[in-house]
Amino acid sequence: MSFLSAQDIPVSLEYTQVYSFVDELIVDGVISRQTTVQPYTRRQIAEMLQEAEGKDSLLSKRQQKDLQFYLNAFALERDTIQKNVVQYSNNRTFNLSLFNPQFSYITKNKKFKMTIEPILGMDLYGSKKGAVIKRWWGVEMRMDIVKHISIWGSLRDISYNGNLLRGKYFTSKPFGARLNQGFDGEVGSRTSALNNEAGTQYKEATYGGDFSDSKGGIKFYAWFGSIGVQRENIRWGNAYHASNILSGRNPAVPQLTIQLTPCRWFQFDYFHAWLVSNVKDSTEFYLENTTSGKSDIEYRPHNKFMAANMFTFTPVKYVSFSFGNSIVYAERNVQAAYFIPFAFFKSLDHLLTKGIASENQNSQAFASVAVYPTDHLKLYGSFFLDEFKFSRLKKSNKEKNPISYLVGFNWSGWPVRGLSLKGEFMRSYIACYTHSIDVLTYESNSFGMGHYMGDNAQSIYLEAAYKPIRGMTVRLSFTHNTKYNSYRYLRVARGEGGKINPEDGVSNAIAQKPFNKAIFRNAEVKAECVYEIFPNMYARASITYNNAQGFDNTTSDLNSELTGTAQYYLNRFCPEFYQGKNLTAMVGLSLGF
Repeated sequence: MSFLSAQDIPVSLEYTQVYSFVDELIVDGVISRQTTVQPYTRRQIAEMLQEAEGKDSLLSKRQQKDLQFYLNAFALERDTIQKNVVQYSNNRTFNLSLFNPQFSYITKNKKFKMTIEPILGMDLYGSKKGAVIKRWWGVEMRMDIVKHISIWGSLRDISYNGNLLRGKYFTSKPFGARLNQGFDGEVGSRTSALNNEAGTQYKEATYGGDFSDSKGGIKFYAWFGSIGVQRENIRWGNAYHASNILSGRNPAVPQLTIQLTPCRWFQFDYFHAWLVSNVKDSTEFYLENTTSGKSDIEYRPHNKFMAANMFTFTPVKYVSFSFGNSIVYAERNVQAAYFIPFAFFKSLDHLLTKGIASENQNSQAFASVAVYPTDHLKLYGSFFLDEFKFSRLKKSNKEKNPISYLVGFNWSGWPVRGLSLKGEFMRSYIACYTHSIDVLTYESNSFGMGHYMGDNAQSIYLEAAYKPIRGMTVRLSFTHNTKYNSYRYLRVARGEGGKINPEDGVSNAIAQKPFNKAIFRNAEVKAECVYEIFPNMYARASITYNNAQGFDNTTSDLNSELTGTAQYYLNRFCPEFYQGKNLTAMVGLSLGF
């Protein structure tokens, strides 16, 4: 298969239908690709579609229609002009269309390509508790220059409105909140709503919540890979419901990226990101003039960075495995050592911090595997190691490694074409994703970058989906999430002139029995239908039943969080809109994402 030298631009993770279709082709054995690192680029998806086009005899009639639909949607990547329903076009160099709305242009020598698309949408949620309206609008532009430079950018203005949101869930606090996330009454504290919604930082608004989301970047690419600067969401780890390595649900952050694909069986990914700490730095502040004649101190957030890499190997069509490591660090400035793409960052951290006997930065290791024992079946797992010791595997050792693991399967396309069954199980142990130093936690903008349930938690996800016609997915899913007692990551206090063993503090917490005392549980059954009318134009509807419960907690020890009532934990982990038993309906229509 030839390399398509065009538009090395990330495809939004919200474009769920195209991701679902190419994954269906992979699981059915039509094409072979790694599924660990996402988002895919427009070039990568176009290559997958082109490969499937050469094997159309393996596709059902519905899949063939889907394939032609997406080949048209990715026409510019194949040096052609998209064909739409209502359009003004010369069918060679430009197209101005109403369905789907866009303007696309390509020069005759194919060395410049451009697409401009509007973004517009609304979702309406309703239950016996009231209604919530989500609306958004914006624009997206993509350009490709001389088949080696890709430039893209988008802006979305998004707001939520509803009686339950006004002045309660989106109040003005030091560092904002997010959808379904309010405050528990303590000054400056945030609740941690345990749901799979994307996180963001809200602006001040009395009617509900309002924020804007600007993404984009520039890449220089060739047949063997790319390097660029971008602000995009990324997801690492094989998963369908939610990844436990990098979930992509935290607000996107600016990052330097490198991707190498020198051959079909190997891919390397690296990024260095500028995270948002939401931790005040007492040494960095502005002085703001006021009418009192005195200057107010406005503290700035502490610097926070992350470096990560992932090596992905696909030695044979039926096996793909990935491994990598990362580090979250909070130096005054970026550390040059962490710009080494192939580095083992924990080793570098020891070199940089052990000389002054200070606490290390926060490093992690992870792995993910996908196995296809037969066509139509995918088995996968992802493993996140916050900290690991072999001695903790002994039964005599009460301490458990703070790790997270996720396993699942996808049975697709047999014996009924278009039908798929998925199952996913995740467990995260005590102290996974956390840290004793607030600025070093595995999060950005105060949103965890791993699984949304956090540490000492369990998640079960089951799904049956059917694709009856081109562009439509009907899905029935069941989610059962449990949050167990949280333990604080505390260090042993130093005595006068004493030194601290960095391992002593966490040992008290991880010696507790994991998955022992539930403090929050939410069970959800959801029926939904999504139909992609035109490329990037979605109509959707869903009905969801959920039962969210909190449980009294009387545990009291040094590392345990403060005891609380069932209602305390319910308020902390779940918005009022979804507390208790609820039947919620949603309808929506959108252009773009």
